[in-house]
This record gives sequence, C-alpha cells and structure tokens, in this order.
Amino acid sequence: MSDAPSAASDQQRRYREFMDLLPLTLSLAGLPPSEVGRYFTEQQIETRVFVIRHAYKASRALVKELVVK
Repeated sequence: MSDAPSAASDQQRRYREFMDLLPLTLSLAGLPPSEVGRYFTEQQIETRVFVIRHAYKASRALVKELVVK
C-alpha cells in the first residue's frame, strides 16, 4: 500500500513531462494537419503515432542534453 502514493506521484510527473514536451515533440514530428472534412486512414494514423513516438524520444533526449550542460 505504501507504494501507491509514490506510483501515483511518479505517474503524474511523467504526465506533466509529456505535456511539457508535447509542443516540441509535435514541432519535431513536422506532421501536417488533415484537410478539412477528410480523415486519416488507420494506416496513416499508425504512421503518425510512430513518428510522434520517435519525436518524443528525441525531445526528451534534447532536453536532457541541454539541462545537463
């Protein structure tokens, strides 16, 4: 039971980190918005998720590199 508060705190910290990095992540991903009235296909969504996931990793690495220096 004593791990529950620390686990919740850790999850909140990771969520805040994700939200803080989201603008940089999306900028690095460079994905265009969809056209008005058109939706992405399942394959396009999967591709975009892949790109965002890797952009997030790059964002985290960049911030860690800049903070350490």
